[in-house]
Amino acid sequence: MQDSNNFNIHLPDLETIKQGKEFLFLERDGRKEKIEFHDYDRIYEIPGLYEHLFYEQYKCNSPVVVCGLLKKHIEQEHKDNEQLVALDIGAGNGMMGEQLADLGAKAIVGVDIIDEAAEAVQRDRPGIYDAYHVADLTDMPPDVEQSLKKIDFNCMTVVAALGFGDIPPDAFASGYNLVSAQGWVAFNIKEDFICAEDQSGFCKLIERLEDDGIVEIRERLRYRHRFCQDGTPLYYYAVVGKKQMNISTKVLAEISVALKPVEA
Repeated sequence: MQDSNNFNIHLPDLETIKQGKEFLFLERDGRKEKIEFHDYDRIYEIPGLYEHLFYEQYKCNSPVVVCGLLKKHIEQEHKDNEQLVALDIGAGNGMMGEQLADLGAKAIVGVDIIDEAAEAVQRDRPGIYDAYHVADLTDMPPDVEQSLKKIDFNCMTVVAALGFGDIPPDAFASGYNLVSAQGWVAFNIKEDFICAEDQSGFCKLIERLEDDGIVEIRERLRYRHRFCQDGTPLYYYAVVGKKQMNISTKVLAEISVALKPVEA
């Protein structure tokens, strides 16, 4: 890949590599730099690199799958897509926001933890979000918290950000609790994070959400999220449900014993 800024991307030919260890080499102005796939701040700085890498090269289709599943269940209830007021958590450079806009959402607010994501949205997809906040949902600045609480969200989306430490369970809960009762929740998560061996906390969290009636899960769909750099398909679950009640601090405390850092 090359653009007018005179850089080249070199992707290694690997027999085997784990997701989260993938990398590329960026060559620019006679210098070569190694960038890991989860160095999102660096990737977002380069126009078109995120799309080329994940969507063109490795065939990611998660925003389309998750939004398509959400659309299916909204229409089954004979609801109007144009009444969606969506909170897009881990919004990145706006790929999911673009899908929500295409769906006809009335309003979309994005939240991400890194400045480069907000800058990429403004550069590449201006106008997709009605507002975009750079904030840590586990420690929100008062002005961001007040702004979000003023909005009557009836939908939350989280795509390709759960389980790797980017958005821990308590951050997910903070976003979820901003959504009104009977609001839609649509997210995806790697299948490894909802098995008995999971140490991210999401397996236990999702079990509690369902068992305690916190969310009514309408559908789980296993699908290929994208290909790994070694050609291995990476399978995720897309999940759509309806919120019934908030996630309490008690629930989060009870699952926290399962939490410990995992490799991204």
